[in-house]
Amino acid sequence: MRLALLALLLCAAACDRNQAQGQGGSGQAHEDPAREQARFDKVRNPAKVVEALKIRPGSRVADIGAGSGLLTIHLARAVAPNGRVVATDIDGQVLDLLHQRLSAAGLADIVERRIVDADRPGLEPGLYDAILLAEVDHQFSDPVAWLKAAIPALKPTGRIVISNRVHYRSGSMAAAQKAGLVLEDESTPVPTHFIAVFVPPGRK
Repeated sequence: MRLALLALLLCAAACDRNQAQGQGGSGQAHEDPAREQARFDKVRNPAKVVEALKIRPGSRVADIGAGSGLLTIHLARAVAPNGRVVATDIDGQVLDLLHQRLSAAGLADIVERRIVDADRPGLEPGLYDAILLAEVDHQFSDPVAWLKAAIPALKPTGRIVISNRVHYRSGSMAAAQKAGLVLEDESTPVPTHFIAVFVPPGRK
């Protein structure tokens, strides 16, 4: 029962991410994808998220709770042509929408879709330059435990970036601190959302 409830919450988080500031998600599949993407990009300024991740061609990045890929497409462009994005979600259907978006942009080969358990990162150790949590960390049943489990997936120079609505900031910061992460940088590129960059202890 607890896992079923958590799955519903995380699904809601994916919808929240895709519908941020009126952006359509899987529930508005009839909307023109180009218009949906343009509106999302205008409101959310995804270039600032990519900048915080410090990814470049050849980088490997995990997009946690990727949803239909409104942010994933920007990560894929940043790491192309020889990088990799691992887009995770608990919902295979929404990852199918992500695949459609990436295919239309000619970026599907760069992105691996991965269905994961709600309570686990599902990432290989030591391979990731960056891990992005966009509008999802507040839905974990135990954010501290999740973050602790994600740290080993980072390369020695890797980082975890959390982007969420500003009213979730205090919870995100507290969880990251308890997980042992060190705040490296923080910004509020749009009034509704913050971006916080964390590194493992001993790196700052």
